[in-house]
Amino acid sequence: MKKIYLICSLTVFIGIAAGISFFLIRDANAKIPAEVTLIDQNGDSYNFGKDHTKLKLVEFIYTHCPDICPTTTEKMIDLKKDFDKIGVFGKDIEFLTITIDPYRDTPEILTSYMQGFEIENNNQWLFLTGDKQNIKRDRQEMKKVADAMQFQFKDPGNGQFIHSTFTFLVDENNKFIDKYPMGKDFNKKEVYDTVMDKLD
Repeated sequence: MKKIYLICSLTVFIGIAAGISFFLIRDANAKIPAEVTLIDQNGDSYNFGKDHTKLKLVEFIYTHCPDICPTTTEKMIDLKKDFDKIGVFGKDIEFLTITIDPYRDTPEILTSYMQGFEIENNNQWLFLTGDKQNIKRDRQEMKKVADAMQFQFKDPGNGQFIHSTFTFLVDENNKFIDKYPMGKDFNKKEVYDTVMDKLD
């Protein structure tokens, strides 16, 4: 009986370890496709393959989100202030906020969202959406980015999206470095320390 119990316990342990390893390897190999092109809050084209800023913090939102999205944006604003103090924001790290609701979140709406948070529109923090002339295609482009980072989202039909709750740090080649909880659990010190470690 003890032998059977030991074998069962060992099997469960191996299964758990294999599962953890799978997710760690999957995240470590995650990379945003270089060919993805969207438009920013100014209506200008943004291509992931042409942006070689050393680090990017990627946030997924939709502007009608009642809680976790605006809370994350607020915490990123505080983080930006810390990076501004040491002169690395916009030079060594930039923020990318990508809407998961491009039909409603036009460049004008994203600009209004920025203004509501008093975020300076200076191309150091970009808010990305789709071109309304090619919105179906660009929605698929956004999904490529989300899928690469394993960020899941779904509109249940009422416009209140169900979505994953992580932000992502990627390198100059858009390769995954780390992920951080959104909302009140977003730990700016943890993100700051990781970024500074990568910049050293």
